[in-house]
Amino acid sequence: MEDRKTEIRKAIEEGRTALGIELGSTRIKAVLIDETHSPVAAGSYQWENRLENGYWTYSLEDVRTGLQACYADLAADVERQYQTKLKTIGAAGVSAMMHGYLVFDQAGTLLTPFRTWRNTTAGPAAARLTEQFQFNIPERWSIAHLYQAILDGEAHVPQIDYMTTLSGYIHWQLTGNRMLGIGDASGMFPIDSGTGDFHAGMIRQFEALPECGGFPWKLKEILPEVKKAGEPAGRLTEAGARLLDPSGTLEAGIPFYPPEGDAGTGMAATNSVAVRTGNVSAGTSVFAMVVLEKALSAMHRELDMVTTPDGLPVAMVHANNCTSDLNAWVGLFGEFAKAAGMELSADQLYGLLYKKALEGDRDCGGLLSYGYYSGEFITGMEEGRPLFVRMPDASFTLANFMRSHLYTALGALKIGMDILMKEEHVELDNLLGHGGLFKTKGVGQRIMAAAVNTPVTVMETAGEGGPWGMALLAAYGRFADAGESLPDYLNRRVFKENQGSRMEPDPLDVTGFEQFMERYRRGLPVERAAVDHLPEA
Repeated sequence: MEDRKTEIRKAIEEGRTALGIELGSTRIKAVLIDETHSPVAAGSYQWENRLENGYWTYSLEDVRTGLQACYADLAADVERQYQTKLKTIGAAGVSAMMHGYLVFDQAGTLLTPFRTWRNTTAGPAAARLTEQFQFNIPERWSIAHLYQAILDGEAHVPQIDYMTTLSGYIHWQLTGNRMLGIGDASGMFPIDSGTGDFHAGMIRQFEALPECGGFPWKLKEILPEVKKAGEPAGRLTEAGARLLDPSGTLEAGIPFYPPEGDAGTGMAATNSVAVRTGNVSAGTSVFAMVVLEKALSAMHRELDMVTTPDGLPVAMVHANNCTSDLNAWVGLFGEFAKAAGMELSADQLYGLLYKKALEGDRDCGGLLSYGYYSGEFITGMEEGRPLFVRMPDASFTLANFMRSHLYTALGALKIGMDILMKEEHVELDNLLGHGGLFKTKGVGQRIMAAAVNTPVTVMETAGEGGPWGMALLAAYGRFADAGESLPDYLNRRVFKENQGSRMEPDPLDVTGFEQFMERYRRGLPVERAAVDHLPEA
């Protein structure tokens, strides 16, 4: 053990490491890996978005504070474990929540508060662009936010000099480069798979729209440069080093690789970047990514077309809501336990309640819930109202209650996955699961397998998630052999000894989930009534 620690300390001091930092919706996390691609140190910082003036947002001060606190936590972990300071790193990259709207003027000043993926305020723009392009444009996408701002006549639009995502913004601050990984870029504006860049024809279509003329900028000029996994994307500047580490310990010059979205890092972290593979990330939101063998037969508003970090086409099903309401109920039971004099850790509490759910009826005994904290595009809800409802004769047990909340966390996702697999007949050999839903062993995995009727694999590294995936993408850029593809690098160097734990779907669970979904679909007017008749304060 001591020899291993000595090896790691030497690798850290010699810069034979890779760092991934990811800004998720509730946590910023950093993971440092060594040459075996194993996490050797980590840091984290909790944060939360706010609803301000009708928009879900984070301030740039929150971003700066959280980034520094997360890095400081990582550096402290390095010093605590290996008795050395973190001065240099072999390769690094930043990832974050995809989509959203961050626009700046020529002086680099933010023109309007950050509008995150969670906002459902660009519906008219998304619908018009989808019709114009004959390509699905979700309202989360940056181009939908921009066009909606144009339609609304917002005063800041003529001043725009740069538009990017959260990962692209941080990369810009750390390296000075306006670049974005192709996976994250594919959630801003459609990508042309042939050129590996933003779709030139659709850019011309956008600029031909009558509302889009007369601005002092062209769309291509304000978008970031698109980079594929492994391509150099600049180096850490002195200003970037001080932004990340105000203590002055971290040295400038560290090579950075293309900033990615959380979908792309999830694909890397689960080794699902090759065709017929897929992954699902289940946390505050939930999204499934399926790498396609061929183009879909039709456009579906419920499916986003994005790419892997190296540019392969991917069908993405994205639901805004997953575990937020589930977590709130667990927290309520935690309050009860504390009031009753029981001290249960978060792991104990989640483990107890999640495992109890497996004792419930396969169809949840007639219970129904919607964990809609925010709007849900797939089911046509502009706003969210967490809701639980039951018939008087339903089987109202703790097991069924918890099972219904696990099921409903995947309800909107299942609607999209059914389109992909039942209508488009996409074949999927395996789905890799990661994120908070899978932390209690065997529970989230079993529920997910039932929802998609596909084997689900969870790896030991599932808890590391996106920041580990970003570290892998940085390591690929720095340490891969010439001509070595990303799938080959991951298969041969990272996942050769880690095939994970695979769970086949239980036919009775599959049937029960389908029965629950019939109730879920029938009950949507109840959720609609809650949105219509319970206005936000």
